[in-house]
Formats: sequence, C-alpha cells, structure tokens
Amino acid sequence: MRSVPSTQRWPTTYSTEGLVCSVDHLASSAGAQVLAAGGTAADAAIAANAVLAVTTPHMCGLGGDLFALVHHADGAPPDVVDAAGRAGSGADAEQLRAEGRAEMPFQGDVRTATVPGCVDGWVLLHGRHGRLPLAEVLAPAIRLATAGFAVSPMLAFMLHTLDGLEGCDELAVPRPDTGERLLRPGVARQLTAIAAEGREGFYGGEFGEALIGVGAGLFSDDDLSRSQAAWVAPAGLRVWGHDVWTVPPPSQGYLIPAAARIAELIDGADLPEPQSAEWAHLVVEAARLAAGDRLDVLHDAADPAALLDEARLRSAAARFDPGRRSGPPAPAREGGTMYLCAADRSGMAVSLIQSNAHQFGARIAVPGTGVLLHNRGNGFSLEPGHPAEYAPGRQPPHTLSPALVTRPDGTLRAVLGTMGGDSQPQIVLQLLARLLCAGAEPGEAVEAPRLVLTVKGGTGFDTWRTTDQVVRIESHAPSAWADGLAERGHTTETAGPDPAGFGHAHAIERRPDGSWAGADDPRAMTGAAVAAP
Repeated sequence: MRSVPSTQRWPTTYSTEGLVCSVDHLASSAGAQVLAAGGTAADAAIAANAVLAVTTPHMCGLGGDLFALVHHADGAPPDVVDAAGRAGSGADAEQLRAEGRAEMPFQGDVRTATVPGCVDGWVLLHGRHGRLPLAEVLAPAIRLATAGFAVSPMLAFMLHTLDGLEGCDELAVPRPDTGERLLRPGVARQLTAIAAEGREGFYGGEFGEALIGVGAGLFSDDDLSRSQAAWVAPAGLRVWGHDVWTVPPPSQGYLIPAAARIAELIDGADLPEPQSAEWAHLVVEAARLAAGDRLDVLHDAADPAALLDEARLRSAAARFDPGRRSGPPAPAREGGTMYLCAADRSGMAVSLIQSNAHQFGARIAVPGTGVLLHNRGNGFSLEPGHPAEYAPGRQPPHTLSPALVTRPDGTLRAVLGTMGGDSQPQIVLQLLARLLCAGAEPGEAVEAPRLVLTVKGGTGFDTWRTTDQVVRIESHAPSAWADGLAERGHTTETAGPDPAGFGHAHAIERRPDGSWAGADDPRAMTGAAVAAP
C-alpha cells in the first residue's frame, strides 16, 4: 500500500516494451507477465481484468458488464467492444409498476440484473486481438483464485458490509481482515471452464444453469445462448487538436467529448490555469451543460451522432456564464467499477472498463459459483413509453465511459479512464484538460486534485431526480476553487482523503518516439503501473 505526500508528484512510469495500469498491483503484474510472454495489449487487459474479478469483487467480476476500446492501427478509428448485457426474456416493467414501483429495484432483487456481459466481452476481444491461448491469459487469475491472495484494506472493509448475503460463502464466511489469505474456489472453477471451453463453459455450464435458477423465470436458455458482446462503431469528436474517442450508447461515454467540446467552444484550447477558480468553474459547468438531459436522451438505441451534433453543443456552450452557475443539474453517483489500460510494444493499446455497477452489485449470488450479479438494470426506466424502459433484450443506460485519444494523423496519444459512476466523464474531462491543454505528464494529471458533482443523501444512484447538487472538492485542491465556485453560486463541500469518492483513474500515453508513459491512481492505494519486463 502506498501514500503520496501532498508536496510530491505521483510518478510516471516509462517503458518501451509495454505497460499495464490498474487498481491492483496483482492485476497489473499479471498483465505485464502476459506481455512478456508475447501477448498483446488485449491479452494483457483480459489477464488483468480476470485477476481483478478474483481480488476486487467489490468493483467488478464475472457477473458484471464490460466495454473496451482498442487502438491497433495508425489512422484507423478504434475498435469498440460493447459487452453490456441484456435484460432477460422475463423482464416485465408492468409487473414492477403493479407492485407500486416507480423506479427499478436497486439491490436485493434479481430483476435489477441483466445477463452479465463480461465473459462474452473477453471472448470477443481475445478472438480479434489476442495472440496467446485464452487458457494462458487466464492462468494468473486461476492461480490466485485457487491458492489465495492477501486481502487488500479496501476489500477487507467492503466485505464487512455483506451481512445477509447467501449463496457465496467464499466471500461471506468468514470475512477476512487486511492481509489475510482469501481463496475463491467458485470463481476458479468458472475461470477454468472459460479457459477450456470459452463462453460455453460459462453461459452453458455451471454458472448458466445456476443463473437460470436464481432468476426464477427472468432468464432463459435462449437468453444465455445469445452473445452479450458485439463490435460497434466508436463515438468521438475532434477536440483540442485531437480525436477523443469513447464507446457509444447505451454508455454515457458521449459526455466526455461533448463536455470537452463545450469547454473548447467557451475558451478554445487556451484554458485558464488549472489552479484557478475559472478553471474549476469551467469544467463543472461544461459537465453540467453536457449531461443535464442525460436521463431523457440516453438509451440503447440513441444515436451518438445526434448527441454529439455541433449545433447541440454550441447551444449548450452558449448558456455558459463565467460569473455564475448556469448549467442544469447533471447526474453524479458513485459506483462499483474498475478501469484499466494496457499497451504493448507493437503499438496496440486497450482502454477497458468492467463493473458491478454499485459496489457488490445486486448483492445476489449465483449459488455455488462465487459470482455476484451486477445491478446495472437500475439504469432502466419504469416510465411507460420511455426510450430506456425496462423490457426483454434491452440494454440499460450505462455509466461506464472509457476513453482513447488519437492525434490528427491517427497515431495514438493516450488511453485513459476512471471508475466513479456518473462522475466518470467529469474526471476524464479534467484529465484531458491537463494532458492536452496544460501539457501535464500522466502521473501529474492523475494525481492532481479533482472535483465532482455529487448529491447529499440518497443512494448515490438517484442524482438524475434532484437539483440538490454539491461540487465536492478534494482537500488538497487549491483554495481558489472552493472560494471561486461559492462566489459563482455553487454549493461546495471539501472532502478529506477518500479512497473511492474521486475515482480511480489511470492513463497511458504514447510518446512520439514510440515509447509509453503511464500512471496508476494513488487513490486506489494498492494500484500499480507495471512495465513489461
């Protein structure tokens, strides 16, 4: 575990052979080992994600969803994996409304889970961009799940919130403390089955059978036989002299280039100094102006070109007032998510995000498998006729927002992203402003103070329905931020050290000489940027 003195900038790691950055040094090291064995960045990303599914079940796992962007050829837009799972064939919004519900269940109800897309995402990504056998890629995770690993401080803390969980004794009984060894035999079996049989070993095996049982009519054999992953076109814009790419709906990723373009329309590339109140006000307002109507416009059939239309963004930018809060409320909520990035010596780089949604997700175990289901279905609407209404085969609106940046000639500039629920586009906007406009090194940009829009009280997933927003500011931020924002009508709150409330962001840059420079986030406490040996 590491800590960073406030006077010391977080280091940037450099490599010519490749890098892996994640929230867990075990995962980053596994990815680097795969690179050293001749694997691609895609192989490394899958290996790291699989380890995280073992060691960080409060953030991600086999029961969650996945998105990824892949840069693999200069001049070409990135490949995009959409592995957001679909609602089961038994999904019934009318039944939920008949029960008196106006919103989707948050936790404790299997209907808030969709068919998990993670494993289909791995299989799709590996099939196009992997080089090593999948069994070799998953081997580090299988070893850790079988032999055990030392529990991190954050996992030890989160495991003590699992009171009442049934069907997953490997996490709930007994609850280990920091440094104690934890084994994941159920997850080891699932990973071994995937290594041997691909998606069929998971969706058609022990997990799939148990999922149909726990769903009690929500999921069918046909639901599980359908792949939850597909190659889709990226969404992106030219901003600050670069092409900023993300994943399309049902992801909220469009808010990253949208907010960046709004900020560019307001101030060009010559943004205020990041230490100033003007900079803080600009990034907060750009995020608000981009995201204020997200509840109405984000759904699985949304057109990213329409959401990123220049006239739409110019109209939003025109509402900016440098002297006062002018934007509408924007959604901001925490989540149970991890982001990682990987790059290899050939120039391939992967920006991957994988999630339970909120902490341990739905807090429903698939009995005997060691897998917890996500609660991503909480993003569906129960409003009759809403474009994101809960229905069979639909994908819910997603907070997951990985990013990838290329230069005008198509060469890669960076892969970056963060955990943090609704705050993900806000955090990535701040990283982009520092990297592309202020010329910061990755370590400097990742360690720098942040601010995020939050809501006091509630579940942390209900910000779309309130105007009671607070700009939460890290305690090591310049004092000008809080003072200047308050003067402009923002409600502010300064927060002390918080291992999750401001995201766990990572970034890798491609230097003009072909080398890599990357950084993990000190807020993750146990993360690492590991160079391929």
